[in-house]
Amino acid sequence: MEYTILEEKENKLLSRKEVKFEVDYEGEATPDIISVKNKLVALLGTKKDLIVVDNLQPKFGEPVGEGYAKIYNNREALNEIETPSVLEKNKEPEPEPVEEDEEEAVEEATEEAEE
Repeated sequence: MEYTILEEKENKLLSRKEVKFEVDYEGEATPDIISVKNKLVALLGTKKDLIVVDNLQPKFGEPVGEGYAKIYNNREALNEIETPSVLEKNKEPEPEPVEEDEEEAVEEATEEAEE
């Protein structure tokens, strides 16, 4: 997957940077918001809790999508401005709890491997 930053602009009034980007996902499925967010964090050098991917629109008939993200200067500005639905779709999924039986099986396998 190839990411290209098309435009970056500072919005001082809303304490954020606004980024338009393009994702080329030739031969792959359309990426989800969370994977796009994680890649933008790495590309733009920001923190996960300060960036919000607003949308990712695939182009018709092409393995390319254009998106819009906002990088806030602080957590307070993000919570004050963004709607709950946008915050929810940018939320990292919580890891599923491991059941005790599975946990014991992992421990036993680890002990056997060490012997």
